[in-house]
Amino acid sequence: MKPKEIVMEFDEYLAAQGLEFEAVVIGGAALAILGVVSRETQDCDVLDPNVPEAVAKAALLFGRDALKKGHDLKENWLNNGPESLKDVLPKGWRLRLEKLYFGKALSLHTLGRSDLLKSKLFAYCDRGQDFSDCVAMKPSSDELLEALEWVSEQDQNSDWPTHVEARFKRLAVRLGHGS
Repeated sequence: MKPKEIVMEFDEYLAAQGLEFEAVVIGGAALAILGVVSRETQDCDVLDPNVPEAVAKAALLFGRDALKKGHDLKENWLNNGPESLKDVLPKGWRLRLEKLYFGKALSLHTLGRSDLLKSKLFAYCDRGQDFSDCVAMKPSSDELLEALEWVSEQDQNSDWPTHVEARFKRLAVRLGHGS
């Protein structure tokens, strides 16, 4: 899906249904709406709040219609997949939210840059598939250094810190921050 296009269409759909939804979204959809990446994504990760039942049902019906129109969406495209992240994000993350999209029925925020970067770096280290998003965010060496400690604390596996350091080093080299 082209996130901005889908969000705009879903905003119209929600308005027609007499529904409203305000949320914090992260992930590839947020990066695409911000213009950081131009790739498509199959979902929209809602960090907070939990998607209300009426909005979830509307999203499901909207998604089915979008699939018929040729959009590549997951059935559960509007989801709370990353909701556990809100419990471990750096203190005060809600105070650093940024406006993402404001329409008739849909109001979206995203994490501030530092927190959004940390969430993407954690996803990169955890899943190994967010490297290009991290590169697209163009973190400075200082931003990487600042994020390293937080990401290193996100898993209790004794090998995790070494894994995180190796991933960060690979990213730093790709960004031209060292060898």
